[in-house]
Amino acid sequence: MLDELLAAWISRQRWFGGKGRAIDELSIDSDVELRPGLRHLIVAVWQEGSRDRYQLLLGEREQLPDRLTHALIGTTPDDTYLYDAVHDFELTGWLLDGMAHDATRNGLRMRHVPGATIDSDQRSLVLGAEQSNTSLVYGDAYICKLFRRLIPGVNPELELVLALAARDAPHIARPYGWIETDLDGASTTLAFMQEFLSPANDGWDLALASVRDLYALPPEVAAAEAGGDFAAESRRLGAATARVHHELAAAFPTDVVESHDVKRMAEGFRRRLGRAIAEIPELREHVGVIEGAYHQVELLTHHVPVQRVHGDYHLGQVMRTPTDWVVLDFEGEPGQPLAERRALSSPLRDVAGMLRSFDYAARHLLMDHSQAEKLEPRAQEWADRNRAAFMEGYTDGGGVITRGDAALLRAFELSKAVYEVVYEARNRPSWLPIPLAAFRPRARL
Repeated sequence: MLDELLAAWISRQRWFGGKGRAIDELSIDSDVELRPGLRHLIVAVWQEGSRDRYQLLLGEREQLPDRLTHALIGTTPDDTYLYDAVHDFELTGWLLDGMAHDATRNGLRMRHVPGATIDSDQRSLVLGAEQSNTSLVYGDAYICKLFRRLIPGVNPELELVLALAARDAPHIARPYGWIETDLDGASTTLAFMQEFLSPANDGWDLALASVRDLYALPPEVAAAEAGGDFAAESRRLGAATARVHHELAAAFPTDVVESHDVKRMAEGFRRRLGRAIAEIPELREHVGVIEGAYHQVELLTHHVPVQRVHGDYHLGQVMRTPTDWVVLDFEGEPGQPLAERRALSSPLRDVAGMLRSFDYAARHLLMDHSQAEKLEPRAQEWADRNRAAFMEGYTDGGGVITRGDAALLRAFELSKAVYEVVYEARNRPSWLPIPLAAFRPRARL
């Protein structure tokens, strides 16, 4: 009965990774009672011969208040209401209490960061913007991210942030606790709780406000003269990014990739390009530009330093506090295998991700704009100005971009744009002009 209710419900959740495919089977791998009326479930979902596992907090009530009707999963034969209990602030305080006291329940381990004090009286609220996880904000003190899709192993976000905090590194949100269990014999992260940056502003929102301000001004007003000019913040963000890379290199092992392995890297870019061209015909006219960038990487003869990196870096992953920039979400690209997300890579991968994000911010507002063609030069101006400011901040902050690095950075950026073309074609076809603009000639950084 429960598995049937869950199968019907889980396919409608925004964090479910198997949308568009039928669920062949759903089974409950783990069912732990945390307290009366609250259970922690790990469910296995089989689709087309592959299995994914997800976690949820299952609430049980004889009567369901109106505030929880949106979280309803179903009812049992005895008229008990089953619902997604992350939305029930009367129950979620138990997670805080469990982490505060290092509680353990049938293999479910809740832990707090040594020296951290957790106030378990805070009331929770679910953030609604996430696609792959669910985050609970407790008052103005904590934010606890539940990793809905479970992959055996320690989540990179927990691993990296704990190591950076141990070094008193700046530009991160303070960690408070986590929840873990064992899956397939590996300690697996279920949730991670950090400081909630209540007075901070999202980097993407700040960038869009700057772009919107520029578009509203007469065309003779340059981006540098606009009241909402973002370049100073982009420069500070570049410096913060360099410092985070420095701290990651100090906290974890580093290595170098020799020239023959750099060529293999270019071959990987080229394979992804081939698959993308087969799916998205619009890419064909840009093959010459992309292949030219990849060929420059193949010509490199120097070693490339690699280290732990953020892995999914863009303006939506940074927050501007009253004092500085803070970097969030170190888990890497959620859709990639855990081993790949934990692998050493060039820090230029993060730099390229942020450069692409500036392009997205500049053109995002043009997608449904009646004056899109007229405003395109303004978008290019804003993007070029903020990309250059970010790079200035990155090098001023200690980041090194040599001539050879510039070639690799360009290849990383175009490879990211190829990925974006495929994503937009599948999900938002009207947005294809944003990544396609990456292949046009532009000002040199």
